[in-house]
Amino acid sequence: MVKVVWTQRALYDLEDIGEYISKDSIKYAKLTLEKLMDTAALIAKNPLIGRIVPESNDVSIREVIKGSYRVIYQIREEHSVFILTVFHSARLLSDGNL
Repeated sequence: MVKVVWTQRALYDLEDIGEYISKDSIKYAKLTLEKLMDTAALIAKNPLIGRIVPESNDVSIREVIKGSYRVIYQIREEHSVFILTVFHSARLLSDGNL
């Protein structure tokens, strides 16, 4: 098992997602955030579970798709990964998002 570190950007992303969804449903916002946070446990158990992010072509940057969201993380050291960003899959990923 590896250590998962949420970057400040990824935490802001979660906050924004929660606020946006809660405008329609607080219950659904909570469920969505729980699923996204649970993804970290999945990554901790198997950091290679995600596919390589096609836009980056960097084998250390991977993603797990949960529902409509992409959880993008980077394997930086043998025993740690960093969650870089979480965003809706309908949005385009640019270098600025990483």
